[in-house]
Amino acid sequence: MASSVTVNIAPTVTFTASPASVTSGGASMLTWSSTNATACTASGAWSGVEPTSGTQSTGALTVPSSYSLVCSGPGGASNTATVVVGVIPLATLTAYPTVVPSGGSSTLTWSSTNATSCAASGGWSGSQATSGTHITGALASTTSYSLTCTGSGGTSNVSTATVTIANGTVNVSPGTAAITLWQTQQFTPTVPGGGAVTWTVDGVAGGNGSVGTISAGGAYTPGTAVGTHSVVATSVANTSESGGAVVAVTNLAGVYTYHDDLARDGANTQEFSLTTENVNTSTFGKLFSCTNPDGAIYAQPLWVANVTINGAQHDVVVVATAHDSLFAFDADANPCTTLWQVSLIDTNHGGLGGETTVPSGTTGFLVGKGLGDITPEVGVTGTPVIDPSTNTIYVVSKSVNAAQTTFYQRLHAINLATGTEKTGSPVTIAGTFPGNATGTGTIIFSPQQENQRSGLVLVNGTVYIAWAAHEDVQPYYGWVMSYTYNGTAFTQTGVLNVTPDASGGGIWMDGGAMAADSNNNLYLLSGNGAFDATSASPPNLDYGDSMLQLSPALNILQYFTPTDQLTDDENDGDFGSGGAAVLADLPAGSPYTHLVMGGGKDGNLYVLNRDLLGGLGDGAAVQMLPQGHGIFATGAYWNGNYYIASGGGPLNAYLLNTAQAQFSLGSTSTAVFGWPGGTPSISAAGAQAGIVWILNTNQYCTNQSKGCGPAVLFAYDATNLANALWNSSLVSTDAAGNAVKFNVPTVANGKVYVGTRGNNTGGAYGSTSISGELDVYGITPTN
Repeated sequence: MASSVTVNIAPTVTFTASPASVTSGGASMLTWSSTNATACTASGAWSGVEPTSGTQSTGALTVPSSYSLVCSGPGGASNTATVVVGVIPLATLTAYPTVVPSGGSSTLTWSSTNATSCAASGGWSGSQATSGTHITGALASTTSYSLTCTGSGGTSNVSTATVTIANGTVNVSPGTAAITLWQTQQFTPTVPGGGAVTWTVDGVAGGNGSVGTISAGGAYTPGTAVGTHSVVATSVANTSESGGAVVAVTNLAGVYTYHDDLARDGANTQEFSLTTENVNTSTFGKLFSCTNPDGAIYAQPLWVANVTINGAQHDVVVVATAHDSLFAFDADANPCTTLWQVSLIDTNHGGLGGETTVPSGTTGFLVGKGLGDITPEVGVTGTPVIDPSTNTIYVVSKSVNAAQTTFYQRLHAINLATGTEKTGSPVTIAGTFPGNATGTGTIIFSPQQENQRSGLVLVNGTVYIAWAAHEDVQPYYGWVMSYTYNGTAFTQTGVLNVTPDASGGGIWMDGGAMAADSNNNLYLLSGNGAFDATSASPPNLDYGDSMLQLSPALNILQYFTPTDQLTDDENDGDFGSGGAAVLADLPAGSPYTHLVMGGGKDGNLYVLNRDLLGGLGDGAAVQMLPQGHGIFATGAYWNGNYYIASGGGPLNAYLLNTAQAQFSLGSTSTAVFGWPGGTPSISAAGAQAGIVWILNTNQYCTNQSKGCGPAVLFAYDATNLANALWNSSLVSTDAAGNAVKFNVPTVANGKVYVGTRGNNTGGAYGSTSISGELDVYGITPTN
């Protein structure tokens, strides 16, 4: 019997796939060879007897596939080799919705499970993450976008999404709408020749719980998904006729405080209606004005969504005036609708009868020295703060009795829904602090001398208030006080005087509010005043021209004082003419993870380490950014950029390198913002569609000003300040009321709110027909 022969063909039979992995839907090239096999049989994606060597392209692959090859040698021996061809899943790029009206924008989403990077082309450029969302610009024609994702194996795949434009033969009005989650929006179709329509939301007939639903009559109700949604109406009689609108749904609950939040970064990142494409003179402008405010609006307007007033729901704008009044306006109603208005110094709000605001012009003034810094009266000048958990507005009024001999400052707790004073409110502000500036050992708070210019702060249920001077008239001090309100009464919880042995050190910060970090520590900048914090001799320490970190109990934890402090003090160079902004935490590995920024009249913007402010001397700063002009602003921070306009300079954007914790100058505006410059606000959809809003108020109509004229609202592309999108001086009907210095625009739910002094030119209260005016800007109704 012949013996069997075993042939080991493993070393001589090779079976390889090149490439070893392919994109889903792609084909792989399989190769094999054997030097001693008599036959090879393949299985898997193909079958049949194969030669001892060969090449074969597989079919399109949608899942990882295994292929095996059995090669038989002499004597019947065999060996099997197997290879698995891996599949790179497609980087999916979808347009959501796939149909938008002309001028609308689409949301593109993409993801890849194993791509190392994706690069987009079409409507945007630059490297993209392996997954993400991008809002396209306004579309006027069908547009295609492609995304190429490269995997770890070096292979790539291209996905393409096409966004189709509705043909527009059905007109849908309004073409663009901005609403909050609680609101509904009525859309009205106009069909050529008449007839009914069917509706889709983001391509879904009738919509759904995510994108929102729309009734047969065109009433849209938001779903759970915020952002932009496409509403398309199609003629029943002729399905080739359709048209659409864009509805932007925001989950912004409110702008409750100065510069949007406790960090004072000035960024509303929940704005989905306003984009760099639709803010232009064709589609954006003044919608309406509220002309019944009874005084100049020095405080920033505040905005709250979904407030029930007289049994109806409203988005509300709260406006405080220098005539000691408070107004609540419907944020969306055109023409302007007043929901309530109150005087904070009448007998229903703590007044004793016959009280008035405090005259402060160039004649008959009871504060200051006749410079008319705040003209023509002082009432509410500091921006209020709103507690959304209790619907309470906290605001400080200032008044004088009829005989003009006794002055009052009061902290009010106002019911947001009614304007009425809450139980136990107001409280008359008073305080003392140990100090030798007057030689008595005690400093007593003066409601006449102290100017409550900075915005109020609410941290963890406690209201913080700061004061400075009226036109530097002595004696004055930098005071900070804190109060809590329990629903029935106010309790004073803290008092601090930052210059108790020397006076000065006012806290005004261009009207800005103290910033706060996640540990509830406060940050303020003080103005002209003595500094002796390095000395152990005085019973108290004086912190003129310094940035202070305060504990919630108003203990001074740290300070930073610039090298030129004495020069600042001697030459009216307030370090505290600008405000502080707390930056978002930098990533681990950065040399500093907690930064705060601020600067003043000497024109230096300081980047400081919140963990170690450093004491006296510029060497303690992380970085100094000279502006060339004095700073009278609180900068805004968004997407790694810090924006600020000094008094007499352009609007600058500084880009933060997080690895080094260093800023470099990025883009700059062409326009120059005359003194005092401006505090910018940011609107954006997350990290996209950023717009910088800023007011030019250099013609602010007081004795200090170079003239009197309208406030001018500017809009800039936040990614490139050289791209000026729009300003309110380009079209005559967009002009705002006369300017008030240091004002800040408020952006919410597709609108921008600007406070002014109406047509008052700096004269006495009531000398003109409009003493105060709120101007409201947005997408014009025809768009």
